[in-house]
Amino acid sequence: MTLTLRSALAGTAVAATLIAAAGSAYAQPKEVNVYSYREAKLIQPLFAAFTKETGIDVNVISASSGLEQRIKSEGENSPADILLTVDIGRLEDAVKAGITQPIQSATLDKLVPARARDPEGHWFGMSMRARVVYASNDRVKADAITYEELADPKWKGKICIRSGQHMYNNALFAAYLAHHGEAKTEEWLRGLKANLAQKPSGGDRETARDVAAGKCDLGIGNTYYWALMKTNEKQKAWADATRVILPTFKDGGTHVNVSGVVLTKYAPNKANAVKLIEWLMGEQAQHMYADMNFEYPLRDGIAVNPIVASYGKMKPDDVPLAKIGDNKKAASELVDKVGFDN
Repeated sequence: MTLTLRSALAGTAVAATLIAAAGSAYAQPKEVNVYSYREAKLIQPLFAAFTKETGIDVNVISASSGLEQRIKSEGENSPADILLTVDIGRLEDAVKAGITQPIQSATLDKLVPARARDPEGHWFGMSMRARVVYASNDRVKADAITYEELADPKWKGKICIRSGQHMYNNALFAAYLAHHGEAKTEEWLRGLKANLAQKPSGGDRETARDVAAGKCDLGIGNTYYWALMKTNEKQKAWADATRVILPTFKDGGTHVNVSGVVLTKYAPNKANAVKLIEWLMGEQAQHMYADMNFEYPLRDGIAVNPIVASYGKMKPDDVPLAKIGDNKKAASELVDKVGFDN
């Protein structure tokens, strides 16, 4: 072989090697980056199962606040692919912050009910939780109640609740606004405040604790907290002293909120991110939401956990979550107007 031919072949081989290396360098890595408001211990088993099935690693950064601002400040250099959160308010805040992009997925459009997703695809719910009543077993005989009744003077001095500005209560109050309008919601909030046994404080578990201690007869909390207390030896007594009543709006259903996701605007691992979001609506993940986190699955045909089933059959209210998100600012202003937390 001549020197010239050998040189040409060697050059071709080098070029091929460089092209392959370049292709490898620009190939999407087998990972997805999640910024999460959810407790790590609640979601890590889901991500571990996803990685085992797909080979895609899930990198998680958890925080209790400020993740929308962090993603916005990082801009095009943000490593975040997904923001995972637990409330319609934060999902809507992410959209308004301009850090999201629509998710194009026939799978999600099919599996996620229309009321539990953004009309333009900027966020999708993954699981549900209801805002309910923890009633004293000893002092409350009623087995049904409406949200409207919580302002009835018969409950004066008998209700415990966390801050009215907390996102879980804000969403409930925003749903009340959707049903009844601003004037009637203000009147209702004043009546509910008049029925409080103490200044709004603590969290949902502390609300159950105070009902068990006799400080109040009714507490307002989320469905999954009661189940978590029921399976926690240190808090089981609080659950044993109470029971869950699924309230409804008059001519409506039980108020539900969602845990949900957004796809970030500059997601560097977009394909992997969409794959993870779709996986979270799969049968395995929905069963895990139900049995590990005591949430209501969003996907049809997935059974709720037996403890949650013991609450009774829930009829979710049909007000779209997007409308609740639109009302959250007005609800917050009404809480301040009536001095709910004072």
